[in-house]
Amino acid sequence: MIVPADTAPERRCIRVAGVVQGVGFRPFVWRLARELGLAGWVRNDAAGVEIEVEGETARLAAFAERLRRDAPSLARVDSVDAADAPLRGGSQFAILPSAGGAAATAIPPDVATCADCLADLFDPADRRWRYAFTNCTQCGPRYTITRHLPYDRAQTSMAAFTLCPDCAAEYHDPASRRFHAEPDACPACGPRLDLRDAAGEPILGDPIAQTLRLLSDGALVALKGLGGFHLACDARNASSVARLRARKSREEKPFAVMFANLASTRAFVTAGDAEAALLESPERPIVLLRKRPGCDDALPGVAPGIAWLGAMLPATPLQWLLFHDAAGRHAGRAWTTEPQALTLVMTSANPGSEPLVADNDEARTRLAGIADALLMHNRNIVIRCDDSVMRVAADGPRFLRRARGHVPRAIRLPAAGPSVLAVGGWFKNTVCVTRGSEAFVSQHIGDLDNAPTRAALGAAVEHLCDILDVEPAIVAHDLHPDYFSSRYAAEFAARRGLRAVAVQHHHAHVAAVLAEHGMTRPVIGLALDGVGLGTDGSAWGGELLRVDGACCTRLGHLRQLALPGGDRAARQPWRLGAAALSSLGRGDEIATRFADQPGAATVAKMLARGLNTPPTSSAGRLFDAAAALLGVRAVCSFEAQAAMLLEGLAERHGAVAPLAGGWRLDPDGTLDLRPLLAAIADCRDTGFGAALFHHTLAEALADWAALAAQRLGLNTVAAAGGCLLNAVLSQGLHDRLAARDLRLLQANQLPPNDGGLSLGQAWVAINEGDH
Repeated sequence: MIVPADTAPERRCIRVAGVVQGVGFRPFVWRLARELGLAGWVRNDAAGVEIEVEGETARLAAFAERLRRDAPSLARVDSVDAADAPLRGGSQFAILPSAGGAAATAIPPDVATCADCLADLFDPADRRWRYAFTNCTQCGPRYTITRHLPYDRAQTSMAAFTLCPDCAAEYHDPASRRFHAEPDACPACGPRLDLRDAAGEPILGDPIAQTLRLLSDGALVALKGLGGFHLACDARNASSVARLRARKSREEKPFAVMFANLASTRAFVTAGDAEAALLESPERPIVLLRKRPGCDDALPGVAPGIAWLGAMLPATPLQWLLFHDAAGRHAGRAWTTEPQALTLVMTSANPGSEPLVADNDEARTRLAGIADALLMHNRNIVIRCDDSVMRVAADGPRFLRRARGHVPRAIRLPAAGPSVLAVGGWFKNTVCVTRGSEAFVSQHIGDLDNAPTRAALGAAVEHLCDILDVEPAIVAHDLHPDYFSSRYAAEFAARRGLRAVAVQHHHAHVAAVLAEHGMTRPVIGLALDGVGLGTDGSAWGGELLRVDGACCTRLGHLRQLALPGGDRAARQPWRLGAAALSSLGRGDEIATRFADQPGAATVAKMLARGLNTPPTSSAGRLFDAAAALLGVRAVCSFEAQAAMLLEGLAERHGAVAPLAGGWRLDPDGTLDLRPLLAAIADCRDTGFGAALFHHTLAEALADWAALAAQRLGLNTVAAAGGCLLNAVLSQGLHDRLAARDLRLLQANQLPPNDGGLSLGQAWVAINEGDH
């Protein structure tokens, strides 16, 4: 008998690349093949997922199409490549053990507890009722528990827990949503909670109930999360918040607050649809939301004076259980959408500016004298990973810090190149490893001003290279030779005989934006930040550039301001206010205007004589000068405090017309904003002055960039640097460039601040071979 051509069996070997491990992809393939009546097998390997499938042509075509269209929600399918294979016959479809090989896939990020697992968690009849480690293929820890690829239980910190018969049955059943959920566990076989007091003695009773009691009594409790510990306290208890500030030596820097759900936030903040979606997303970042009137009274000392509150929702079963206890341990999920009274400060558990605490023994020692009690568990965290912080801009979400929920998600590069290790800068450090046309930027590591954070940089490099199976061919670093990251890069390269590439700070800022947007043509670059070493050895920070891959030309800069006292001025905005007055020829006003600051008269003399007053073109210092002249802030207790307060005042006041004649463009490309500073110095309405500063600055920057674009025949501006975290400036710049028919590119997949430098360094290093 002759089989018709359209029903003749064929066999395909299919390779699927992307984020396809740890997201339920193999059971999805198994169910799809069974639904379509296809035979064959599927397995994980280091390159992703490999499939052999056999059946009729039309069914094979439907199978290939649905691999992309119907993939699990946490999967990211980058490619589906098929080739003919010899017929093998058979009628069954199987899931085979994982194969090895060189890694070309990636571990997915950690994600928040899914709706199905919440249903289990709050069902008294379920065997995982109130179990703090409930998860499935669509939720739970991934990156922070994984040591190596392929992503199998033996390669994670769950290897220490042997599955009980019930969990083993789920784990091996392709029809179960827990099929090969590597962190799968239950109360009979999985991790357990351990609550101890500050002396290390066990606190008896239900750990969740006892933790809630401690929090209600005003205690500070360290809670072990996905990527490390949080320090928690009752956000409504002014005394508890004050003690947390004192013990962490954190005078005024805002704390994040965890609410049970969106409904619980509404008494304190406003959240639009995009902000609500971000809050409730599987990534569960901290989201900056505008405060409602009375927020600071209801949450005393949590985020004093700042216009926004960092809000977050529960990401783990453990966090959910605290709110469940406070709500009365209701059965079912109905209570999870109703307003709840419990409101918790949730801040990174670390002394000072050191890295996040992740290990139990480490928590007992490093948090001694800070936490009154520690709620721990015996599932090890392999790599520490802090919370991501985001805000919503007019054109979508923006990162202030990229970490849990997003790392190690790859950023697609516009072209492949040699593997590069880029080690970032000094502040807000991240590292980046490239593999082919993908860039993997690490979680936020922090400022490299202490030994533990420097050690964390090395650990992040080793972990990324290990899980990606990458041996870097090039090492990229900041131009500043004294940064710890630059020294680390030099030593790393020397040990391995690799080429080290130094990348100017602001070139890297702009290059990071170009890399994530796939832009390979030259652009006008606007780099607006605090400070970075320029190619002339001076302190840059407000730069107009032409950037084309590895080539960067400085077209202009903000008119320099003096830094009286050098680095001290960055922490004391009044010194920048004094410098602004001096530059306006009004130095005789310094001593009286800043009479409450010790040394004001001395600073006036320093400026007059040019002693210890190095110049800077920094945009960040320009914000400090404006804040000081308006009386917003004289001395900062944390980085960018003055600028954040100034932004809040401008946002609350609303838009104003830019100051006519508020700037000058000099023939050498210098943007001189002294006319604006003069107007600010004489302004008595602080809110109006803040708005005037922001909108005039945006107009001036747009003019500056547009003239350069016209002269060079370019139509795209890429803007980056910490000042672009300012929503008023960012939106104002976007609108004004659009009105001039110019396209503005900004950072979307990474923060615009130094957290994105490593990607820019890597992209410049990859492009060096083309120039």
